[in-house]
Amino acid sequence: MKPASSDFVYFLENNSTFLMADCFTFNLVGGTVLRYTSADVNVNVDGTVYIAHSVLVSGLKYTISAALDVDEQAITIAARDADTVDGVPFLVALRTGAFDGCYVQRDRAFLSAWGTPAIGSVILFYGRISTIDKVGARSAEVKVKSNLVFLAQDFPRNIYQPSCLHTFCDVGCGLSKSTMAVDGGADGGDYSNVLWPEATAGVFDQGTIRFESGANADVTANIKSSTGGSLVLSYPLEFPVAEGDAFTAYRGCAHTLAACQGYSNDANFRGFPFVPTPETAY
Repeated sequence: MKPASSDFVYFLENNSTFLMADCFTFNLVGGTVLRYTSADVNVNVDGTVYIAHSVLVSGLKYTISAALDVDEQAITIAARDADTVDGVPFLVALRTGAFDGCYVQRDRAFLSAWGTPAIGSVILFYGRISTIDKVGARSAEVKVKSNLVFLAQDFPRNIYQPSCLHTFCDVGCGLSKSTMAVDGGADGGDYSNVLWPEATAGVFDQGTIRFESGANADVTANIKSSTGGSLVLSYPLEFPVAEGDAFTAYRGCAHTLAACQGYSNDANFRGFPFVPTPETAY
């Protein structure tokens, strides 16, 4: 049973003809919310406007099941260079990680006439982007999964391994990510290097960087290593780093006991560094 307002139910009971429009919402981890519709005009649902003639989403179907199987679907997203995410072309932002952890929602809005506010809407799908299979010049192929994917975990959760089981700065780790952040400005660079005098060797290894301005604005990338004067990224960016590009760099963790002791946090270390190494008997 889908929840619906009494006015919406009354409308459906007393009208045999009406218009429908599919509306899509992308909730990015950074707080940015993008809304698009497949209709030819903008759609207003309870004061929220979904933009027409912009990003198009196809393949996201409505499924219903009584089991606990994860609903995984392949969708195609088409976008133009003019369709941007905080100034970055949509497909470029998708390729460079801006949509990692993004939640996707599909609603079906019901209208009495185009250009008028929707009478009501129902949610047909809610989940998150799981993998980005292919990004081309005009479209991308993406897989999404329902939130039941969080139940697809091995049991028991904890296993004996030398490295720490916590995610860096999560509740179990106990450290705060905000204390690991350092704001900076690039002295230049290229697709895989950020020149920065404060990049002390080893401090930002396995950390992350989020660009606040420039061609890579709102893009988050993994830091492979800091070499004393530059940050080396794990994968190349879509655009080269330019002088003056502002960013926030976050320290990382190797998930070893020594790394945890370096943060004076070894009381929360959740690994087993003295587990014997595998041996083969002949």
